[in-house]
Amino acid sequence: MTAARAAAPLAPGAWVIHCDGSAWPNPGRMGLGAVLTGPDGTVRHQICEATTFTGCNNEAELRALMLALQWLAQQGIATSTQVHVFSDNSVLVEQLGGHPTAPIARLATLFGEARQALRQFPQAQVQWIPRHRNGAADTLARAALGLAPKAATPQGQTIKKRRRR
Repeated sequence: MTAARAAAPLAPGAWVIHCDGSAWPNPGRMGLGAVLTGPDGTVRHQICEATTFTGCNNEAELRALMLALQWLAQQGIATSTQVHVFSDNSVLVEQLGGHPTAPIARLATLFGEARQALRQFPQAQVQWIPRHRNGAADTLARAALGLAPKAATPQGQTIKKRRRR
């Protein structure tokens, strides 16, 4: 497993997973979203699922990835192809990318299960991407909770949040 922050070229024949998770409130109900793209570049499967239990945003992100990896394994794809995972969650990328920092204690077991799932693939790469490049997975995660998609933000700009009084 490797982690990358720069845009690495995709290996030919690799499956691509864009995953995201939402917790509302944080911690709270979790929505899981993922888009699985086949080696030919077409979207083959989408995940939009709410959990029946609560957790934090990092857990939701991790569970979304695990559902996507589970779907690939159920299709018989895991042992025969490479997988390239994209996530906008830096905790997930750091933990699964080969040089993990000390994990969040409550999620240590779950991260271990995710590492095991990634080892099923001949090659797996986990790469951080900016939030604006993970919009489809984010929309699915939010939709699972009945939330509207986030408004698009032009690259390089941020939206200031207003404080509640």
